[in-house]
Amino acid sequence: MEILRSVVVLVHITGFAILFGSWLVEAVARRVRVTRLMTVGMTIAAVAGLALAAPWGISYDLDYVKLGVKLVILLVIAALLGIGSARQRRAGGLSPVIFWLIGILTLANAAIAVIWR
Repeated sequence: MEILRSVVVLVHITGFAILFGSWLVEAVARRVRVTRLMTVGMTIAAVAGLALAAPWGISYDLDYVKLGVKLVILLVIAALLGIGSARQRRAGGLSPVIFWLIGILTLANAAIAVIWR
């Protein structure tokens, strides 16, 4: 069971890396846009994160407040990706505020996972 949980953690981290990495590529290239890869990364991280929120294969209690905060941030990121994608299709551009919030909230979610004990 521990190996399965470790694989799910790896998938979760991979989803974060895809989301943040694709956002970082766009930021470095100074292109303010949402890509499909960002949405794919967010979806992978979300599904794996929800699987990790279940108390299976661990010998300690889960911090449900931390998980709740991370879930709310994930939902905001998902909403921003959806809004940004729709505006980008409709208007041909994206507000820089939405773009930068996606990156900041993604990094904040990772920081919460690592720092909050």
